[in-house]
Amino acid sequence: MKLVGDIGGTKVLLGYVDAAGEITHKCRLASADFSSFDDLLAEYLRRFPVPVEGGCLAVAGPVADDGRSAKITNLPWIIDCAALEARFGLGPLRLINDFAGVALGVTVLSQDQLITLQAGEPRVDGVRLVIGAGTGLGMAILRGKDILPSEGGHVGFAPQDDMQLRVWAALQRQHGRVTAERVISGPGLAAIHRVLADVNLDPAVIAECALAGDAAARQTTDLFFAAYGAFAGDMAMAVMARGGVYLAGGVTQRLLPLMAESGFLAAFNAKAEHAEMVHRMPVWVVTDPEIGLRGAGESVRRSQVS
Repeated sequence: MKLVGDIGGTKVLLGYVDAAGEITHKCRLASADFSSFDDLLAEYLRRFPVPVEGGCLAVAGPVADDGRSAKITNLPWIIDCAALEARFGLGPLRLINDFAGVALGVTVLSQDQLITLQAGEPRVDGVRLVIGAGTGLGMAILRGKDILPSEGGHVGFAPQDDMQLRVWAALQRQHGRVTAERVISGPGLAAIHRVLADVNLDPAVIAECALAGDAAARQTTDLFFAAYGAFAGDMAMAVMARGGVYLAGGVTQRLLPLMAESGFLAAFNAKAEHAEMVHRMPVWVVTDPEIGLRGAGESVRRSQVS
């Protein structure tokens, strides 16, 4: 068996890839329940004790050049492959960025796992862009068979109107540099609500209130989607994503019922003299909640056939 995982700031998905390439023994564990990834992995291996012959873990943070260690961006976790192999008697492990994993997952998605927001005019040979708002803001680029990891979610946030400027100013006082992730993420949703409604709520509660029609929460999600759309359109323009833009991430999926009627697409396409070009770029929402785990499995499969 090969171990595969999708390690994020909120949750960790783990599983095994069997000889047929299928992912089995899938398990979701809450990141907050463990002080380290080592402890979380110990719990998983206790539940599913099988011989492990290496594997691939997709991690939410920059990966060392040798693919053997990483610091999780939104957790005090350091993942070290050599230490894990020694402690648990595992075969050789490899780390990839979590959104490199999502991008790999996109390559094996079926059409029924996508919802079209903008049909565009997709080019089969075009660059594809994968973006996702969750605990953080992930991004990766697909060019043919090549996966280009990115920390694009940490570019500076560019306010598009007076209300977004209010959010930027509040975050600038708190953090100094304001990145896109500070606004376009689960914590970003909470930050927007604090500024607009002067209430400190959990992102999941804000989402529930917005879906139920609460006016203050809907104002928050409207600003969130406008900022998200502007960022996604800017990144799509930067890489010329004529193959399409794929939107993943837990916040995107949770708020999907509000997305189509929000200002996301208007902001995505509001690119002045380049608006017509961006309008030709397809935009899809990825509905598969296990896309990152699937991508780690695809990474294992590719390494076995290379």
